[in-house]
Amino acid sequence: MGLRVLYIAELVGKAGIYALKKCLPMVKAEKKPDFVIACADGATGGNGLGRNHAAYIRKLGVQVITTGECCFYKKDLTENLDKIPYVLRPDNLNRGAPGIGEHIYTLDKQKNLKVAVAVLLGQSGFTRIHSNNPYGPLQALLERFRQETPYSIIDFHAQATGEKQILFTMADGLCSAVIGSHTRVQTADERILPGGTGVITDAGRTGSAESIWGSNRESRIQEYLTGIPDWTREAWDKPELQGVLLELGDDGKAQSIERVKVTAPPAPSQETQD
Repeated sequence: MGLRVLYIAELVGKAGIYALKKCLPMVKAEKKPDFVIACADGATGGNGLGRNHAAYIRKLGVQVITTGECCFYKKDLTENLDKIPYVLRPDNLNRGAPGIGEHIYTLDKQKNLKVAVAVLLGQSGFTRIHSNNPYGPLQALLERFRQETPYSIIDFHAQATGEKQILFTMADGLCSAVIGSHTRVQTADERILPGGTGVITDAGRTGSAESIWGSNRESRIQEYLTGIPDWTREAWDKPELQGVLLELGDDGKAQSIERVKVTAPPAPSQETQD
């Protein structure tokens, strides 16, 4: 039977939402994924995810939305996380944190077709959120998944490439794929490890391809010159959807992993005002 999973790289700002809206139907028509995951940690204003954006992303055809260190930046989402299981915050947070970090989603009840998804947060470079070590509980997490389904995807939201490589190695043969996120730059190291786990250091970003980190270039330069952050200026040049497409066998192992990059049509002026 097998399964095709499309992972959409981190949505950044309004341009990210626009690129998703315009490009996802094209990608679905061509690639025919059975399941769609999107990272939306920067969808609202470039940092965080608002409740309305979460609902809209879902409406556009995304079945699971992952987040990262910005998961609690928007109060309206934080207050509703317990009610929306299609949005995942990192799993390795304190037990009292709202929402869930792992879930098993049923695609077909009659065929007992399920996909397990979890988000883990790295520990290097994050100062506004404190996560627990993601490596110790990893084997137990993946064992729980394997008892329910051969298909399991980990979104590892981390800054350091070394952290990602360690988790890739530990997870090899225990899950279908580990997709790196957070750095918003698509890497060219997609591969299948010896145990059958598909990996990529970072799936990239969905938003302005002609930008810095998906944000306005001048505002980012000024931040580094002055030390004053400015997230108010959107980047709109060359909106693009990035990500990866996974083809999984009946045993849950990755048979292929392919980078995805699709340029959206230029945004009319009214789109930038939404």
